Amino acid sequence: MKQACIAAATIFATTAAFAETINFDADSPGALPSAWQQGVTGKGSPKWTVRPDPSAPSKPNVLQQSGSGPFPWCVLPKSAVENGFVEVRFKAISGKEDQAGGVVWRWKDGENYYVARANALENNVSLYHTTNGRRITIKYVDAPVPGNVWHTLRVEFSGKRIKVALNGKTYIELEDAHIAGRGAVGLWTKADSVTAFDDFSYGSQ
Repeated sequence: MKQACIAAATIFATTAAFAETINFDADSPGALPSAWQQGVTGKGSPKWTVRPDPSAPSKPNVLQQSGSGPFPWCVLPKSAVENGFVEVRFKAISGKEDQAGGVVWRWKDGENYYVARANALENNVSLYHTTNGRRITIKYVDAPVPGNVWHTLRVEFSGKRIKVALNGKTYIELEDAHIAGRGAVGLWTKADSVTAFDDFSYGSQ
């Protein structure tokens, strides 16, 4: 299920003290991987399950969210990263209200964390901090995010610096100090988004 990964050559990746990639291929379809914890910010019924997908970047399995709720999330509670990176391949499959795929970091609990996401309905990339259960926008940027296509979303963070890239292009780069210290990393969707994820990578400096 897990293997060491060699991250892209950036200041964050090249100085990473630890890096790991998870591709869900050794996990049993139809269930949440044992190392992960699912939940939702707000009230809802998230449903994160491993399932086979012939289009998966690393076959055969993906982790797919098909439940609903304001902001479903799925994190690795064992992870504790303050400075580093998080990256994932995602595919927005469907959703009438939203078609979002995102990553979270410095996750303290279901009401306090950073999230960056790309949206296939809105064709944009955005960065938020979620504080006391309220999602607060830091920045939006227009970006092409066609549905039913695999994309790579990557965030690099160190101290107050945050850089968000989609498919290798940086769309957001700024400083923000709302959430500090170590926290878990993981995945995120919104509303009725049905989104598949593969090749989840993270590392720490």
